[in-house]
Amino acid sequence: MRRLVTETTPPRKQHMEHRKVRGNGIDIHVAIQGPSDGPVVLLLHGFPTLWYSWRHQIPGLAALGYRAVAPDLRGYGDSDAPPEVSSYTCFHIVGDLIAVISALTEDKVFVVGHDWGALIAWYLCLFRPDKVKALVNLSVPFSFGPKDPNVKPLDGLRKFYGDDFYMCRFQEVGEIEAEISEVGVERVVRRVLTYRSPRPLILPKDKSFWGPKDETIPLPSWLTEEDVAYYVSKFQEKGYTGPVNFYRNFDRNNELLGPWVGCKIQVPTKFVIGDQDLVYHFPGAKEYIQGPKFKEDVPLLEEPVIMEGVAHFINQEKPQEILQIIVDFISKF
Repeated sequence: MRRLVTETTPPRKQHMEHRKVRGNGIDIHVAIQGPSDGPVVLLLHGFPTLWYSWRHQIPGLAALGYRAVAPDLRGYGDSDAPPEVSSYTCFHIVGDLIAVISALTEDKVFVVGHDWGALIAWYLCLFRPDKVKALVNLSVPFSFGPKDPNVKPLDGLRKFYGDDFYMCRFQEVGEIEAEISEVGVERVVRRVLTYRSPRPLILPKDKSFWGPKDETIPLPSWLTEEDVAYYVSKFQEKGYTGPVNFYRNFDRNNELLGPWVGCKIQVPTKFVIGDQDLVYHFPGAKEYIQGPKFKEDVPLLEEPVIMEGVAHFINQEKPQEILQIIVDFISKF
């Protein structure tokens, strides 16, 4: 029987616990809501957001008896941010998540990931399928998984998009941080979260992407001034070095993932992406998602869902629809 979700009250009006869990040598902040004996749903945010990106799904899951657990990934929000770039490989981050899971339950957990959170969720399922009951991933398909370790993914992106492609711009330590400092955190938060073009994210060195400082960036209906204020407060406090360090390990991760090249994801999986998501328009992404290869790589994959007219920040733009998809899928297990 299908469990219908209803509109939830804002998270601030619900009882939500915030605590620190000792991760892989660091402290990880987690937001938790729901019965202590409920099945755990681990919600993994992407770039450049926080646990807060799941603010609508957390109370919705809790109301249905699940224990929603949303960490700030290392480097973000109220979690620790090690200074070394080398401390942000996929193994460090998956290690943090294993520590969080182990601190909360001895059972397998449901995992939901978006953007970098989705990529890390693929890795979690690759390394520790014994910990995952089922997976719902948003925006980033498994085509971003382990490749030939002799190939540097960033070289391909640079060749295709040029040096100003955002992932390439993030590589030089300190460069994008200085630009963000000059532009201002609030403008960065507004500009990135309201970006809904399917075209690649290009950050020219002339800073034209951010627009004139006196120009107001209007917010969509799904993003409030209160939401922006929360993101701004956390990124002003923490900075962006930790988050962009994930990208600075892109090539290193590919080298480290050599032993898993060709491995399949052996976890029941649901995948959702918006047709206006820039990732959907990456080279080969659409063909991968809609073709046979995705199902070959993820044998327990259900038919992918392509949401029309929806851009990258799908769990915030369509909160109730995503909540319903999550619940419909995980309630089968």
